[in-house]
Order: sequence, then C-alpha cells, then structure tokens
Amino acid sequence: MSWNWELLGQTGLQFFGKMSASISHEIKNVMAIVNENAGLLEDFTVMAEKGLPIDPQRLKTRAGMIMKQIRRGDEIIKGMNRFAHSVDDPLRQVDLHETLSLMVALSSRFATMRGVTLELEPPLAPVPVFTNPFFLENVIWLCLDFAMGSTGTGRTVGLRAEKTDTGATIQFYKLQDLAQRDTGSFPGQQETALIEALKAGLVLYKESGEMRLALPAQAGK
Repeated sequence: MSWNWELLGQTGLQFFGKMSASISHEIKNVMAIVNENAGLLEDFTVMAEKGLPIDPQRLKTRAGMIMKQIRRGDEIIKGMNRFAHSVDDPLRQVDLHETLSLMVALSSRFATMRGVTLELEPPLAPVPVFTNPFFLENVIWLCLDFAMGSTGTGRTVGLRAEKTDTGATIQFYKLQDLAQRDTGSFPGQQETALIEALKAGLVLYKESGEMRLALPAQAGK
C-alpha cells in the first residue's frame, strides 16, 4: 500500500502543534495560579514582619492551593512527556485504554471549551495492539473532535476500548446528534490517510449514536 506521506506529515504536524499549544496554555494557567498564591504568601510575610496577626488557616489554605497546582502541573508534564515519546517508534505495542486515557487528558481543555464531558469506560482486561502510537493518537483526536460536535443535549462523549478476535475496537458513543448530522465529509482525507496507515476501519452507526474504530492486533505485520 502506498501511503500519502505528505498528507500524513501535514496532519501530524497540525496535531502535534495543536496539542503542544494546549499543553503550554495549561502550564501557563498553573503558573499563574501558583504565582498569585505565592504573592499572597509574600503579603502574609510582610504582615508578620510588621507584627500583624496572621490566621494560620489562611496560610494553610494558600499553601494547599500551591501544592494542588504543583500536582496538576506534574500530571500535565507527565502527559506531555508521554505524548512527545509517542513519535519515538514507528511501531510498538500499546494498551488502547492507556492511549485513550492520554488522549482524554490532552483533549480535556477542548472538551471544556465546548461544554462536553468525556467519559472513559475502563476495560475488563488490557487491550494491547501493535501499531503506530502517533498515528493512533492522531486519529483518536480527529474522531473525538468530530464526536464532540455530535453529542446533542447530552453533551457527553463515551469512550471505551474492547478486545476482539482480530484485534480491538475503540468506541465513541452517546452521540445523540449523529443520526441528524450530515456526515458526508467524515471521515475526510486526513482521517482516511491515518486509517489506511493503521490498517484500521471506521464505521458510523448513526441510529445508535456510535462510532467504532477497528484496529488489527498487528498493524505492522
């Protein structure tokens, strides 16, 4: 099979840039909150130097808020690190639930901006596939982006990974508006190129409000 490397490269760069910009925005938010609370702690220090009484609970609250943001920042950076390393190997074994968990974390800001909740359902057992991690993450994002526009009044996208006899599936469900939506342009060129590269298949079940991305157990063999 001859892949459209130019389209895959362009799509991948757009995806990497979009996620990197979102991650940096989240880190900036963390730093802004830490800076604000550090400034308040500095104010308390000045008060103490002047002999003014300080409520210990206020100090504890501010310190707790800083620690909370540090933990949040640590989680964001861990996700960024995992995402960056997804381009290390063109093919390797991944666990689909872990990949979905990463993509839900990376997409959470976009979901919040659109008023959508992402609900990741845990699998009964690990769901391993041998595939291209970056292409997989890219197509999951494109499917998620489409799904978030098809939630209807429920404003929720459900996600789950399941093992099958030939590999695995990723299901996007609770898409209440899928039956009414014009899906003629989806999947488009970008999604199709990635699906072909992954040797996958994408089916829309409009009446049940669901999409299924089917992946082979061994995409590279």
